[in-house]
Amino acid sequence: MGARGELRGRVGVVTGGGRGIGRGVVRELGRCGMRVVVNYRSDAEAAAVSCAGAMEVGAELAVAIQADVSDLVAGKGLVGEVIERLGRIDLWVHNAGIAPAERRDVLETTLESWERVLGTNLRGPYFLTQEVVRAMRADGAGAETDRQIHFITSVSSEFVSVNRGEYCVAKAGLSMVAKLFAARLAEEGIRVFEIRPGLIRTEMTAGVEAAYQGRIETGQLPMIRRWGEAEDVGRVVASLACGGLPYATGNVIEVDGGMHVRRL
Repeated sequence: MGARGELRGRVGVVTGGGRGIGRGVVRELGRCGMRVVVNYRSDAEAAAVSCAGAMEVGAELAVAIQADVSDLVAGKGLVGEVIERLGRIDLWVHNAGIAPAERRDVLETTLESWERVLGTNLRGPYFLTQEVVRAMRADGAGAETDRQIHFITSVSSEFVSVNRGEYCVAKAGLSMVAKLFAARLAEEGIRVFEIRPGLIRTEMTAGVEAAYQGRIETGQLPMIRRWGEAEDVGRVVASLACGGLPYATGNVIEVDGGMHVRRL
């Protein structure tokens, strides 16, 4: 992970940064001295807490900006407001994501749930990335600046959950989106990473904690026998932002305690 103050002067945006994994990412970027934008959809109080946490550990600045990234107009407005208020974008973390409101068998998935989940988890990041790249091109920062875009996906990109198919499809699609933009943007000096968390202890996973706890303790799921924490993901983001993998782009970085390893 980067040293305290290493990212001072640089600007990072974390969508869905008010809670869960997003808050962990914001905190670790703050620890490195970054100016952090906490994007949120509706929970202004949570976003304020996230900003305060980043400032406590050393952020140069932490500001909250409201926008629903599933709304393409609002997403474009978010990018514009970041540039207007902070002048540049060095790092963009696509973290905002939602689960189905109700888990249903794939034979019972509704069109409403499909469109809701894919709108936030897949369509939004795809088109928002176009706007982010335009802003990175135009903001006047030097060509030597290491610009990065991170996509927070999930082990559900590959692990099947038949009671939330729309979520799995969205995350699998987002994995391909990360590869597409990595291939397209390498020539422009913008590096792209997919960060793929496993079982992370957040509000989203609270409802299934009891179902997974025993399998975690016995090593049936992650080989590291504990829940992941939001800061585990945040430390990976911060390390990359600090140039931890300078000769890399398009990588999938598993933050899952070894869950992705196939075992007999």
